[in-house]
Amino acid sequence: MAGRKPVLRAVGADERVIPKTVTEAAKFGTTRELLDATRDRIAEAVEAPNTAARDLAALTKRLMETQREIEAIDARDMREADQDVEVSDGIFDASAV
Repeated sequence: MAGRKPVLRAVGADERVIPKTVTEAAKFGTTRELLDATRDRIAEAVEAPNTAARDLAALTKRLMETQREIEAIDARDMREADQDVEVSDGIFDASAV
């Protein structure tokens, strides 16, 4: 499912995005949506008062790794968007070669 582009639409000012659960994102979402859901779930575990202290280091490390993966996808998408810009050809100057 990584190759599938999500359908985009305008969102109203009063509309709120409902995040997918990890299971929904894994079954029906994109890689980005799965990473978002995973990041949110890990963040909840980090903040939960009943999370064991011994688990905090591993959870925090995984949270940071997930965020870096999301940022890498965003950066790739920005590069791809920049490549889609139409550019007009300039006048060829043979003396410049």
